[in-house]
Amino acid sequence: MEFVHKSVMFEEALSALNLRDGTVIADGTAGGGGHSSEIAKRIPNGRLIAIDRDPDAINVLTERLSSFPNVKIVNDSFSNIKEILSQLNETGADGILLDLGVSSFQLDNAERGFSFHKDAPLDMRMSKKGLSAADVVNTYSKEELANIIFKYGEEKFARSIASNIVKARESKRIETTFELVDIIKSSMPQKAMRDSHPARRTFQAIRIEVNGELDELNKMLDDGFECLNAGGRFAIITFHSLEDRAVKEKFNEWCRGCTCPKEFPVCVCGNEPKGFLPFKSKAPSNEELEENPRAHSARLRVFEKY
Repeated sequence: MEFVHKSVMFEEALSALNLRDGTVIADGTAGGGGHSSEIAKRIPNGRLIAIDRDPDAINVLTERLSSFPNVKIVNDSFSNIKEILSQLNETGADGILLDLGVSSFQLDNAERGFSFHKDAPLDMRMSKKGLSAADVVNTYSKEELANIIFKYGEEKFARSIASNIVKARESKRIETTFELVDIIKSSMPQKAMRDSHPARRTFQAIRIEVNGELDELNKMLDDGFECLNAGGRFAIITFHSLEDRAVKEKFNEWCRGCTCPKEFPVCVCGNEPKGFLPFKSKAPSNEELEENPRAHSARLRVFEKY
């Protein structure tokens, strides 16, 4: 299958990076090369570092970005931004872009096991190695499963789903996406399945656990900030409340100044803002939502470092 991914909030993200020729930009989720190819065009005398941990994406990027001499493609997790820049002899970056979540290619390619709409082996590994969704479902305890599904999926029927997963695997290992979907459906009342697909939140939770997505993001936020040059920008597109909250809180923390009580006549904490927000957040336009319904939950947040 061809690696196709519609870059969400395409122009908004590129504009947010405040691209200038001669700068160093890191695209931490290069995927199918949508954002990356346009960034490379706009900084012909700069350098684009296109990062992705999915080997399928790396194969596509190698082909699609081959005509750009200013591009370096790296098969790694964006959380290793410090090591990546160091290995490429870069002292910092002038812009970092993250388009979080799962790509259209990963969802549409049934064999990757990300989608609850297609029957396939339970996998969900972005890097195609390590712990799989099947490993999580078949080896985690009932308590661990319930906690993950509630914490990462914000699923109120987490305990019922976890209990039925454990019960089902006693007679047979759970191997496929549809087997898991059926278990989830049997764990919820009919009225709870009307608004959205009943497996959406549980699949999200297991995918986050398999790929360590929130841990990766938090590490990237801390290390990425250190790697940003003065005047550099972090532009991050999120797709669910957990990752959006992490980005929002970290950006706000960096913008926070004095934390002394108001009654103090002078500042004693010494805290100063480390940057500012060019805008609070942006959502996709109505036109984009008509063309790409998967963009409906996307939010773009941007931070500029002093």
